[in-house]
Amino acid sequence: MKTVCLLGSPRVRGNSAVLATRYCETAEKLGSEIQTFTLNKLSYRGCQACMTCKTKLDKCVLEDDLTHVLDAIREADVLVITTPVYFGEVSGQFKGFIDRTFSYLAADHSSRLSPGKKLVFIQTQAEADQSKFADIFPRYESAFKWYGFAETYLVRACGVYDKGEAEAREDLMRLAEETAEKVMA
Repeated sequence: MKTVCLLGSPRVRGNSAVLATRYCETAEKLGSEIQTFTLNKLSYRGCQACMTCKTKLDKCVLEDDLTHVLDAIREADVLVITTPVYFGEVSGQFKGFIDRTFSYLAADHSSRLSPGKKLVFIQTQAEADQSKFADIFPRYESAFKWYGFAETYLVRACGVYDKGEAEAREDLMRLAEETAEKVMA
């Protein structure tokens, strides 16, 4: 099984990255091949609305650091995407990536990805109230189901802001491990 992990936080060892690391370590022990990309370290542009991916190519026409990431996701069985909540939404790095996934849809709006992929969405937020920002995952889950992701899993950490807070919470670290175990089963 191949797993691609996208770290959507500008913090290299931030709370979402720590949870993704625990997930990936567990999945690797269970036999998954892991490939990780830190979006903040890549140089890429958002979707240019050129529609070339719908008219002349079956992928995004832009050639930048995200090209390899988009190709790796095509080959993966599992996609792990992480984001902190910034101003009630995903990080800018994450959003730029999401916009480029538009190229996964053909002109007739069918998915170009092979069906049956699995999505793990890791969301961290400083706000402890779980009712706040609960709308983020369902929106992105819907898009990834459109792309053919058959199973989706949420690892959500509320009330974590400072570096190390997620790592200090055994319940969150265990949730990341248990999610990897479910995905790999």
